[in-house]
Amino acid sequence: VCYPLHAMTRLTTGPIKANSILNGEGGITVKAKPKNRQFGSALIGLFTIVVMSGLLAINGEANAHEHHMDDADSVGKKLANPLSDIWGLNFNSFLPQFFQGDVNKGDPKLGAQTIFQPLLPIPLTGEGADEFRMILRPVVPLVWGNPQPDGYDQFNYNSGLGDIQLPLVFSVPASKAGKWILGAGPVFEFPTATDDDLGNDQWSAGPALVGGYKGEHLTSVLFFNYFWKIGESGQDDDTQDINKGTLLYSFQYALADGWQIGTNPTISYNHQASSGNKWNVPIGAFVGRTVKYGKMPVNFKLGVEYSAIAPDDFGQEAAIRLQITPIIPGLIQKPLFGK
Repeated sequence: VCYPLHAMTRLTTGPIKANSILNGEGGITVKAKPKNRQFGSALIGLFTIVVMSGLLAINGEANAHEHHMDDADSVGKKLANPLSDIWGLNFNSFLPQFFQGDVNKGDPKLGAQTIFQPLLPIPLTGEGADEFRMILRPVVPLVWGNPQPDGYDQFNYNSGLGDIQLPLVFSVPASKAGKWILGAGPVFEFPTATDDDLGNDQWSAGPALVGGYKGEHLTSVLFFNYFWKIGESGQDDDTQDINKGTLLYSFQYALADGWQIGTNPTISYNHQASSGNKWNVPIGAFVGRTVKYGKMPVNFKLGVEYSAIAPDDFGQEAAIRLQITPIIPGLIQKPLFGK
């Protein structure tokens, strides 16, 4: 389960960005282009720590969680559950994205991005079905080039790092939840974007709620996040305070021999956007399979998404989506606060 960038930044969900707005006659008034910012140290540090830790774990000795990695069907089912105990490094790429709206008079504009999302379930107390864990799922957007309106039918292409999100979700132990998937906690967003067009230049936080059900083959999940601005920031005067939310809905069916089919798009809502530009509601489908390279399972998913509801002015209309998730042994094996 992973978030597309249109669910996280104002780049693809908002109407027109701060440097170009619709005037009263339906045209475009161009404002001064926002400044670039070099704010990547924290992101690079996080990325390096996670990747190096994963490589060390992969090359290390087997641990208590490694038995989960032997069964491809089990890996696919656990990846469908965002609160499971499986560790992985998810690379979620939209290659390409198609952007369309009223400010574009020609064919859809193309973009591309990858979201790096480590899956880090940390056991706090208990073992087995009684394990109470905290799930860290940092969301690190890497934008390779997305169109930004700079006037009517005029576009700039931006690339760089977006704002990082960090959900901290505490799961209800399976001994209490049964086949239900239940969890809650806070979620944070940090102003780490390297360009103003790729983020909001604000700190924000809110609730993260997870609910779902695990059947023998079908796993159904809803993952809700909402964000409000917190504290002070150096945002531009024409950048409104964050007031936005996302809802990931996932239905994944496990087939034999490691295959899966399903859907896992993310609906996004921006309360500050103008009428007709608040919602992006994608629908889609994917086919996936878990295979093993040596001792390491890797899950692949290939799918398409189409926005049944998209911002009127400009936003993502469709995308081809490729997800690659190497599974790694758990880096933290024993409960931090005892059994």
